[in-house]
Amino acid sequence: MRQTSARLALVLMAALSLAACASRNAGPAVAVGNDDDDAVCQAGGKVPAGSPEYVACRKDRDVQRQRAEARADRRQRDLGEYMLNHPNRP
Repeated sequence: MRQTSARLALVLMAALSLAACASRNAGPAVAVGNDDDDAVCQAGGKVPAGSPEYVACRKDRDVQRQRAEARADRRQRDLGEYMLNHPNRP
């Protein structure tokens, strides 16, 4: 009985760890939003696809997304370095 609960706890911890790793690889959805870039840049059909305004909007959204991903990666790296340099602090 005691071994069963210990195994269950171990399996749950492993599942939670894997779930955290899986969600880490997802890009930051908050930075630009979950909106469809095409729909946002066409402004409800007012701006035709391929126009200079549309192209500029798509480029701006790409840059925003790349910057958000870089910030998230930098924060993760900084946290890892802090944890390595301060092993006694939580």
